[in-house]
Amino acid sequence: MRRLVFKTSEAHTLFNCPYGDQPDHLWDNFLFVYDWLTGMAGNLEVLTKQENIMLEILRILVQVVSFLFVLLVCYFLFIIFGGIVSAPFNEFISKYVEERIFGIRNVVEIPFAKEVLVSIREESKKLLFYFSVVIPLFVVNFIPMIGSVISIGIGTPFSAYYNALDFMDYPMTRNGAVFKQKLGILNKKLPLSMGFGTIAFIMTFLPVVNVIMTPLLVVAGTSLFYKNNYNTPSVLQK
Repeated sequence: MRRLVFKTSEAHTLFNCPYGDQPDHLWDNFLFVYDWLTGMAGNLEVLTKQENIMLEILRILVQVVSFLFVLLVCYFLFIIFGGIVSAPFNEFISKYVEERIFGIRNVVEIPFAKEVLVSIREESKKLLFYFSVVIPLFVVNFIPMIGSVISIGIGTPFSAYYNALDFMDYPMTRNGAVFKQKLGILNKKLPLSMGFGTIAFIMTFLPVVNVIMTPLLVVAGTSLFYKNNYNTPSVLQK
């Protein structure tokens, strides 16, 4: 029992109290230590709440970006299948604009059978080019945290570029340009091409509106091709 009794000097040393022989100061030091410990616990609780808030914000951001990526994929699917279905109609519109507005007829004389084969070949190249970018972006999307951001960051400008290619493809094909030349034609006036492609991307990204705007974009793409001299020999030979 004697071992449990503190001497005055021991209490003085333990609590660093200048008046170690006064019991009230032992209680004061105890309260001080208790308040300090509970304060630390409160600070940890605040930090935990802040971390939870940050994680919740991050979770919401990831969900938003993932949702936008899904919309982008749906948009890509619309471009593929919608383009295949509407291609004959769009070709007719583009050719009509070419003949009636710009007075150009039979830019390149191609037999019908050969024209079909050329169209299939060029469309296959365009789809191959499309999937060579979209599929890697789809895989990158599964990278935690940053995958969706990278996919949208690259996919959005690519969509603008592809739209410019898609809606200007009709007059380029009739001018006899192969796929590599088509890319060169767009790249020759890239800012103008990307500007048109961005507008087309926005118009085709909106549900219902895209169905209405597609014929108008075909008219715009054909007009842009001729009004801005995309069809000059120096450009077509690139």
